[in-house]
Amino acid sequence: MSQPDTKQRILNSAEHQFATDGYHATSLRSITAAAAVNLAAVNYHFGSKEALLEAVIIRRLDPLNKIRLGKLEALLKKAEQVKEVPASRDILRTFIEPTLHLRQQGSDTEDFVALTGRILAEPRGVAMSIFIHHMEPLMIRLFQALSLSLPELSHQTLFWRLHFVIGSLSHIMRCHERHSIVPEDISIDPSVDELVEMFLDFATAGMEETK
Repeated sequence: MSQPDTKQRILNSAEHQFATDGYHATSLRSITAAAAVNLAAVNYHFGSKEALLEAVIIRRLDPLNKIRLGKLEALLKKAEQVKEVPASRDILRTFIEPTLHLRQQGSDTEDFVALTGRILAEPRGVAMSIFIHHMEPLMIRLFQALSLSLPELSHQTLFWRLHFVIGSLSHIMRCHERHSIVPEDISIDPSVDELVEMFLDFATAGMEETK
């Protein structure tokens, strides 16, 4: 089997097991057994269990962040050209829309979404450190953009409101089909585009609230 195939199988197996059992409870032997490769293949391709975890995270997170950042920079450039400040809703859209569109990719991203949820729910440890490291440049740029859009807000207020938005987004990604109490006339499976607009209504109102 070719090297890319072997590497991909290890990544797929690791992603699934890290998402299901967590980083510390997952052994390299269980990963390699599920991937039908030997233990030496992990050392050859990744070097260590921690390096494998990072490869699992960045395989999906880096392309997603590239899309998010590309949309944000395009929005800021367009606003600068017409000498206007971009609306907070449009800034939030650059982050929220690509994230929620992961739902359209079906089972291919389910383990990554579950893994992200587990990382965020367990804020201490190597997984969180890796995740934050790869999210930091985008989050700093997003915060800077929102600061331009909402200059009346203190950085303290802006930080916490953005924190609340991201927490809500994480909940939607992880729990959208697990509601235990749903009124009969409520649909829990709107289209992605509908969900994006509903969430932007909510997030923008929270970001722009004035006392």
